[in-house]
Amino acid sequence: MKDIDEITGIIVDQAYKIHIHLGPGLLESVYEMVLARELEKQGLKVERQKPVSFEFDGLYFNEGFKVDLLVVSHGEMDG
Repeated sequence: MKDIDEITGIIVDQAYKIHIHLGPGLLESVYEMVLARELEKQGLKVERQKPVSFEFDGLYFNEGFKVDLLVVSHGEMDG
């Protein structure tokens, strides 16, 4: 299992490589999809556009926002 510093390093390295290779100007969804694939190749589990629920002052937001990419080391996330 990778620690947080190793995971962070992998994410930053892959994002930089993608930026250098693809350059600017594409839709965010393209960069997101490419980064997700590259991170999976590195052995990380990635979920795209994951809804996040939260509660504030008695109000419950079922899908208050969506995380672009949720990244964890394999074995840390349930199915």
